[in-house]
Amino acid sequence: MKRVVVGLSGGVDSSVAAYLLKEQGYDVIGLFMKNWHDDSVTISNECPWLEDSNDALLVAEKLGIPFQTVDLSEQYKEKIVDYMFNEYEKGRTPNPDVLCNREIKFDVFMKIALSLGADFVATGHYCRKGEIEVNGKPVYQLLAGKDDNKDQSYFLCQLSQQQLAKALFPIGELTKPEVREIASKLDLVTAEKRDSQGLCFIGKVRLPEFLQQQLQPKEGLIYEIDADNEIYKRQIPEFTSLEEQLKYESTSINYSPENGKIVGKHQGAHYFTIGQRKGLNVGGTKEALFIIATDVKRNAIYTGQGHNHPGLFKKALKIVPSEIHWIREDLQLKNGESLEVMARIRYRQELQKATLHQFESGLYVSFEQPQSAITEGQFVAWNIADELVGSGVIS
Repeated sequence: MKRVVVGLSGGVDSSVAAYLLKEQGYDVIGLFMKNWHDDSVTISNECPWLEDSNDALLVAEKLGIPFQTVDLSEQYKEKIVDYMFNEYEKGRTPNPDVLCNREIKFDVFMKIALSLGADFVATGHYCRKGEIEVNGKPVYQLLAGKDDNKDQSYFLCQLSQQQLAKALFPIGELTKPEVREIASKLDLVTAEKRDSQGLCFIGKVRLPEFLQQQLQPKEGLIYEIDADNEIYKRQIPEFTSLEEQLKYESTSINYSPENGKIVGKHQGAHYFTIGQRKGLNVGGTKEALFIIATDVKRNAIYTGQGHNHPGLFKKALKIVPSEIHWIREDLQLKNGESLEVMARIRYRQELQKATLHQFESGLYVSFEQPQSAITEGQFVAWNIADELVGSGVIS
């Protein structure tokens, strides 16, 4: 009998995943990860780890499976939290959920599971795993979940073939309502529990207070750039190569205070991200202000009115060579090659038509339509049909 360790998070999805695996005849062990000790920055009553741990235990007892708790807070701090602070300090916006899956769930956690004699590790993600043969060897596919509203393959966009080989996604063929229905029939304590919206396995965190643990508040100015500013009317140069054109299209505009007018103050540019409109505390504008750029060196924030402001849009983005990741290594592009894909730059975004262009300097993703709020530090992921084949960190 094959043994599977399920990451029981105390939510409905992993609860039902554990049940389905048991029904399929696997030897199932439930393992809860504790990743956080500091409750001072978590919003109480919003997914505190203790409540989740108790719910996970109750589910394991109900299903009649062994249950253990493992404390990964040290590794979590080193691999996720420190990385986040570092990225925010540079003025980039990391995605902790993608990192948590790559570095914690499918690395540290997986190694613990395998040391318990597990053949596989399972999670409650809404995605599916496929297997094909390429040149006589098995190749694993990361496929979209059947529930279009809940497809979570994006969060797993940094997994490797080695990690996928050992992964199982039991609820990938189900929709969220079907999962809740199964949990209700089983009378599981998690059946009606709300989905956690928090930082991967920590619970809901007040991000500014979380960041202020290490990044000191520093007063700076908020500037508004008019949509009719001359900076948006610059003449597009003649390009001598495709790479030159893509470099131009993916480069952010370098704003300076002279481009705009002062509309308010902030407590640190590193607390804000492109596309954000909440938390600026600036009123009196006809349309809402959106952040179009941050400058952590000058500690300045640049904003524009309305979600159609030209400063929000770019047609291309770049990934440096060290940050390019192919789940399907057999599809990796060589220098000078291109590939038509469907791509997204954030979770829940509709897939967009795009073309990948590989050069020695890096990989460019060129979109058919300009994209709003392309943000450094976030992940872009690309699909062929319903298969996520690769991803990278936006630079």
